[in-house]
Amino acid sequence: MSESLRDQLLKSGLAKKLKVEAPAPAKPHGKGQGKPYAGKPPHAQAAKTHPGKPHPSNPHPGKPHQAKGSSSSEPNLAHAYALRAKQEKDERDSAQREAERIAREKRERKQKLQNLLDAKALNAADADTPRHFPHGNKIRRVYCTAAQLAELNRGDLAVVQLAGRYLLVTRDVALQARAIDEQALVLLCDPNAPPEDDVPADLVW
Repeated sequence: MSESLRDQLLKSGLAKKLKVEAPAPAKPHGKGQGKPYAGKPPHAQAAKTHPGKPHPSNPHPGKPHQAKGSSSSEPNLAHAYALRAKQEKDERDSAQREAERIAREKRERKQKLQNLLDAKALNAADADTPRHFPHGNKIRRVYCTAAQLAELNRGDLAVVQLAGRYLLVTRDVALQARAIDEQALVLLCDPNAPPEDDVPADLVW
């Protein structure tokens, strides 16, 4: 029986040599293996994005990008306008409150004077002698009798103003009226004062 070709090759040593030189069969790839990588290498992508280098549209990393044309001074300017408007409003309110206070005090003084001078005026209906005196940068006058004129010049009587009228009152009432409102007392002669320019106190002018 003739030997097989394989046996002949084994004897000659060629089969063993061919077995060693034969390449190992390729192992099957797992899931997803064997397919070529379609994307770029990770280092290439990292190099493209340039980590650490600021983007041209945002030169300051870590800070939000600010829209072109906006200004950081706009909020400060608006805040300044708001403060100014509030200050002007506070000043107007303060001036209004002050005016109301002055008007209220004026009404209260007028009411007190009215209560003080009620039924205390000595103006006589038949008085025909004028007594002139300066008041409000003008020369004013009040009519009195001859006896009242002498008392007025001695300081026993005085002239006070109430609601645009000049009233003859006693000295004590005149002092009380001045305590309420200094502008209410119009004329109160001092009998001990030296005469001015040698003008007698009882002169009618």
